[in-house]
Amino acid sequence: MISSANKLSLGTVQFGIEYGIANNQGQVDQKTVAKILRMAKTSGMDTIDTAISYGQSEETLGAVGVKNWKVITKLPAVPIDCNNISQWVRDSIEASLLRLNVKSLDGVLLHKPIQLIDKDKSSLWTALLQLQKEGLVKKIGFSIYGPEELDSLWNKYKPDIVQVPYNIFDRRIKTTGWLYKLTSSNVEVHIRSIFLQGLLLIDSAQRPKQFNKWSKLWNEWDYWLKKNKITPLEAALCFAFSENSIKRIIVGLDSELHLRQILNALKFKITEFPEEFNVTDQNLINPSKWNL
Repeated sequence: MISSANKLSLGTVQFGIEYGIANNQGQVDQKTVAKILRMAKTSGMDTIDTAISYGQSEETLGAVGVKNWKVITKLPAVPIDCNNISQWVRDSIEASLLRLNVKSLDGVLLHKPIQLIDKDKSSLWTALLQLQKEGLVKKIGFSIYGPEELDSLWNKYKPDIVQVPYNIFDRRIKTTGWLYKLTSSNVEVHIRSIFLQGLLLIDSAQRPKQFNKWSKLWNEWDYWLKKNKITPLEAALCFAFSENSIKRIIVGLDSELHLRQILNALKFKITEFPEEFNVTDQNLINPSKWNL
């Protein structure tokens, strides 16, 4: 077993909205969410990753019951017409606590931390620090799309947690040196998009045609999987677990079967990953540029 399931964090975007290029199930219903949470807890998982912007996710989790979980949620961008940022932060977090039916949160991350660079938004961080001081929030931090955001934020703000994309194709947080810098500064690094929103898991015959422009990469990927007798799911998980300094690995789920497959895949071990899979093309590794 490459590691215990305790390092996994349960991603819940599918619990609130239809999400993911490989998602054929749509939004997960409440009954299925309850079953997934029971199985996840039994496996040793103890952390849930959600967000205010994930549709009905927080309400669904609150209805099912998450009091025995560590819950991390995310604040959306500050609204343009917001006149009192501190009050908006407090109201938003208190509303999340009500929806989730919990008294405190293990973490709150900013979904658009780059707003902190604006002078009129600096009170955003002060408001989070106040909620942390009051015990409503244990840890605060950033959810970023790329390490370049840290270049602008690091000198002024020190987060407890940074959540960032990281997968076998997208290694930017490590290659830029930020992974080492964060972990050596005692910042928890939580990674998401380890399946590249499901693109890495799609069978070559089912892969959307718009990704054919990277056919050479896909051929190498398929050949490497076959040569190592490893599934895409096993490969993606092995890569995520190969970096010991990463604190949490977020996995999005839409069924009990998907969770069972993930847990079974943890038994596989491979530690060598070809350098040609380290992609820098934003049109492939950044899903916001896919235009699906």
